[in-house]
Amino acid sequence: MENKNQIVINRIFNAPVELIWKAWTDPEMAKKWWAPKDFTCSLIKIDFKVGGKNLNCMQGKMPDGKEVAVYSTGTYKEIIPMEKIVMSDSFADKDGNIVPASYYGMEEMSLELEVAVTFENLGNQTKMVLTHSGMQTVDDKMRTEMGQGWTQMFDKLDGIL
Repeated sequence: MENKNQIVINRIFNAPVELIWKAWTDPEMAKKWWAPKDFTCSLIKIDFKVGGKNLNCMQGKMPDGKEVAVYSTGTYKEIIPMEKIVMSDSFADKDGNIVPASYYGMEEMSLELEVAVTFENLGNQTKMVLTHSGMQTVDDKMRTEMGQGWTQMFDKLDGIL
């Protein structure tokens, strides 16, 4: 049964778990894939420790041709090396202050969502499961777009491996 409060994406990468882990924890590597198709990641800061924060900026053109720069931030809540990362996820301004979705002209949603990523070592492959939750106030269209965004980002990650 589908849970409308979350997005779950399962992905198997043809790379060892250490490399997939690095993709999430190393800013230089993350910058290469942390944005959907037709967007780039112009900024990424990662203070990778429990209680540490991240800040990133995705830039690109919207379907209507408008150029946008969308910032997001989060705080790391749980880190189990090579196995699991849990962090909050919020829209932000350029200084990392949490802002509502309306700041970017989007429909309102919770100020803070949660992203949990698990990694399963399959030898030369890694099974990664992303769960983006806290979407009680996110409509179906936005949830679908968010899922597509994550899928496009993971396609980019696959391409740099």
